[in-house]
Amino acid sequence: MDAEVITSPAVLILLGPPGAGKGTQARMLEERFGLVQLSTGDLLRAAVAQGTDAGKAAKAVMEAGDLVSDQIVIDILRDRLNADDCAKGVILDGFPRTTVQAQALDDLLDESGQQINAAISLEVDDAAMVTRISGRFTCGGCGEGYHDTFKAPAKADTCDKCGSTQMKRRADDNAETVGSRLEAYHAQTAPLIAYYQGKDVLKSVDAMGEISAIAAAMATLTTQAMN
Repeated sequence: MDAEVITSPAVLILLGPPGAGKGTQARMLEERFGLVQLSTGDLLRAAVAQGTDAGKAAKAVMEAGDLVSDQIVIDILRDRLNADDCAKGVILDGFPRTTVQAQALDDLLDESGQQINAAISLEVDDAAMVTRISGRFTCGGCGEGYHDTFKAPAKADTCDKCGSTQMKRRADDNAETVGSRLEAYHAQTAPLIAYYQGKDVLKSVDAMGEISAIAAAMATLTTQAMN
């Protein structure tokens, strides 16, 4: 799909709990609009590897076993936003996480005359998400994905694709852990939802449907936000 034309650098924020599909949707927006997905983890790793001033500061903090400060993250993000490949805009995934970070991001964007075009919240049904995530498992032989409810192998505990009987589940893909992660997400993100509602840039997408339908809704909101 050809990249759609955006007349000014865009800044999109994706909000949503683990398993909501932010990564998948971000990749589709990258392809469609020529944007660059930026996640906090990737930013930190790249800055450390490149040995930038902010990267060196982050490395020292991480090696000491401490959390990287908001200011260091903002400094790293400032460097990244100035890169040539971000000329059409970026998709921020995992940052900001607090209203303090959101305010710092606003200040950073003000420096270059940019602003948040849209903060898109991928809305999920918590009970359905627990079922979706806690039922996942994969074949240890070929990596084929399965689900207790939605995609069980034809023969129990045997891979349809390669015949292996070595099935694996992630230790944290259980109902209790998933439920706790969702509760933590909602508690952490509620102030951000209010913050971006107050700025009239909050958009919501039902993230429980088909990937293609979610992608179409995301593309429509993104196009509207650019105009």
